[in-house]
Amino acid sequence: MTPPPSQRNRAHNFRIVGTISNDTESLEWEPIESKLLVAAAYVAPRRILYLRFHSGEIYRYFTFPTDQYQAFLTAGSKGRYFLSHIRNRFPYQKLPRL
Repeated sequence: MTPPPSQRNRAHNFRIVGTISNDTESLEWEPIESKLLVAAAYVAPRRILYLRFHSGEIYRYFTFPTDQYQAFLTAGSKGRYFLSHIRNRFPYQKLPRL
């Protein structure tokens, strides 16, 4: 399946993006200083990482290890870390906008 032209330059590979119901209000969001990201939240028992982008989009990443979340938080550039170590490396879903 080829993505529509408007989605080709998005932060993710189109093939595994889906939408689901949104339950992000109860998460503890960590503000992120980044040109790409606004905030992150992590649910350690379920190994789920939530990322909120400046575009307003929220993605959640499954099977994300706790030690990698700590590495992400301490990275000098959160955007570069995302692009190198998270994007297209974990199953994920795009959440609907609030």
